[in-house]
Amino acid sequence: MKFIFTIILALMITGCNTMRPGELPETDSASITPTVNREIINLPPPTTAPISVAVYSFKDMTGQRKPSTQLSSFSTAVTQGAESYLIRSLQEAGNRKWFTVVERVNLDNLLKERQMIKQSREIYDGANAVMLPPLTLAGVIIEGGIIDYNSNKLTGGTGARWLGIGAQTAYTQDVVVISLRPVSVQTGEILTTTTVEKNLLSTSDGITALKFFNQSTRAFEYDSGRTFNEPVNYAIRSAIETGVVELIKNGERLKLWEFKKQ
Repeated sequence: MKFIFTIILALMITGCNTMRPGELPETDSASITPTVNREIINLPPPTTAPISVAVYSFKDMTGQRKPSTQLSSFSTAVTQGAESYLIRSLQEAGNRKWFTVVERVNLDNLLKERQMIKQSREIYDGANAVMLPPLTLAGVIIEGGIIDYNSNKLTGGTGARWLGIGAQTAYTQDVVVISLRPVSVQTGEILTTTTVEKNLLSTSDGITALKFFNQSTRAFEYDSGRTFNEPVNYAIRSAIETGVVELIKNGERLKLWEFKKQ
């Protein structure tokens, strides 16, 4: 009996060491979000000056809600501000040598501020007021959005137990799909398009032990587990950065622009 109890204690210690994360993150810590796909920074620069592009929106077109097995969820499964990821990806392309991104998401705020500056200068300087320079115009508009989100595309798991002691693991896979297309402002032509699919993996690992001893008058029970869910925003960032890389490569193949020879 002591031998069995020793085995259980050893499993407890092993489970604690393997299933628990080494350190819990600090709740008051903050860090700069790094680039997911390093290829976007290492792209060769273009032979011309940076292309002026505009991003008006990058909408969630799925209408997907967060999956819930108990209650209806009104929270969306994906972010509603993905244009921020797209703008950053365009800026970082080729180490900031591919695109000049102009503000269009909150264009009304920009125009109001310029109008206030203009009125203030006219009040104090009158006819000698210095005019603001014109806004930079975009030659290309980047359109697209999050077009699909499939939850529980793949589910599974394994487990084994012997003499009341065992371990189990389970996993689920979701899929998010984004689409990007550059549109020429002069002609309205869609220059090229790309669709990127990114998998999201969630895993759950656990170990359990249930043992009766002392003629089944006493019981020992132990349960430990850990769940990992890949963040949806990480998957969207990765898909957008990969999409920007593919847009640039597709444009080079279609002779829309050229890479500078190293």
